Amino acid sequence: MKSELSLASVVIIVVETIQISSFRHLLTSRKSPAKAMHYRNHIRSHRSSHSARSGFTLLELLLVLAILIVIIGIGVTNFGGVQAGANRDATEITLNSLKDNIKMYKIRMNGLPENLEMLRDGPTDANKKAKWVSAIVEEIPTDSWENDLEYNVSGGSFELRSSGLDQQMNTADDIIVEGN
Repeated sequence: MKSELSLASVVIIVVETIQISSFRHLLTSRKSPAKAMHYRNHIRSHRSSHSARSGFTLLELLLVLAILIVIIGIGVTNFGGVQAGANRDATEITLNSLKDNIKMYKIRMNGLPENLEMLRDGPTDANKKAKWVSAIVEEIPTDSWENDLEYNVSGGSFELRSSGLDQQMNTADDIIVEGN
């Protein structure tokens, strides 16, 4: 196989060869030994200064560290907001699922449960206990902040409430789901 070189490749090779040979000529020049010595010393000093300064200065490292801290701080702040929103969404999903479970109890028992434990344990009334087949929920769920949920019955409707992020009931951030 023949390897073909483009014209540009040939020109680059020729130019580099000329530069290298002229540089060697300067280092070993007999006509101008002072000039050759000057170039040799320049190369030596360049090598020694380069190897002595091959690391980073303390100022450069501190600057990079400060930039990284700022970037991490921005990321953590943004992630915190996302986590709070995710907790709120997960709690709303839990409340809506529990709402469906309460409706299922209402269909089975022909009435709303008095408390959330009745979804697990069944009714306390002996007449309704005979209709009880199995638990609707295995355990009573909590909100995303591991707080107990509040359940209130008023006539034929009910309200499920989570205390929300501040973990205090009846505040602006409470999560409420109503049903009938």
